Amino acid sequence: MKKETLLKPISGYPIAIVELLILGTALFGLIGMKNPWALILIFIFLVLMSGFYIVYPNHSKVMVLFGAYRGTVKKNGFFWTNPFYVKKSISLRARNFDSERVKVNDKVGNPILISVILVWRVEETYRAAFEVDDYAQFVKVQTDAAVRKLAGSYPYDNFDDHQKEVTLRSGMNEVNEALEKELEERLNIAGIHVMEARIGYLAYAPEIAQAMLRRQQATAIVAARFKIVEGAVGMVENALEQLSTQGIIDMDEEKKATMVSNLMVVLCGDRDAQPVINTGTLHQ
Repeated sequence: MKKETLLKPISGYPIAIVELLILGTALFGLIGMKNPWALILIFIFLVLMSGFYIVYPNHSKVMVLFGAYRGTVKKNGFFWTNPFYVKKSISLRARNFDSERVKVNDKVGNPILISVILVWRVEETYRAAFEVDDYAQFVKVQTDAAVRKLAGSYPYDNFDDHQKEVTLRSGMNEVNEALEKELEERLNIAGIHVMEARIGYLAYAPEIAQAMLRRQQATAIVAARFKIVEGAVGMVENALEQLSTQGIIDMDEEKKATMVSNLMVVLCGDRDAQPVINTGTLHQ
């Protein structure tokens, strides 16, 4: 594969002085001396004028002579080159691309909405100019393809795949690295350098969003209940141990069971406990 070749540009200021001299001589010949041969100087002036070009910072000029690539100028300034060169401008600046939200299926088949934020720039001008038809459009199409492939490689979360540690929602660092690597491989043919790639938007598709939200809420409630029960058991165990150690009350197994039952109801209940005054014995 042919690679980029850097050209050493010729400063345009000396040529501009020569052009002014040619133009002045031509005008003097036409007006002052009425010499028609001065038109040749006008023609030379116009031909040489087409060789001037300006390269702005973080821009480049790709030079083509009768269909053959001659090189690329990346140095910024005012220059002059062969008037017959075709000069194609390619920006080297960093560009930001925020893809559209696309509906795809994750690894377990759930429909999700996902978009990507990509920061890229042209690094190899030859490939950007000649290996693809439109490198900016190429970036958009390949980014869409990479997003679809990425979404199919990971589950949205670990509800359906408990053995899978990395998910689109929880494994952002690893997922973004995989996305960046995939885009780098796809865009390399166009001489594009991927500076950063990350997921910009991620959510369940509207048709299943409510169901998945209820599922997440149920999972959170179960986890919270587990923690509450675990803490309540420890508190009851500690209470019984202190009552027994300090000799505050002597309880048989039946009384202990009743106390444990009451404490667990109080500690694990959704509502505040309602006090009950017992005017008799514990068994009445």
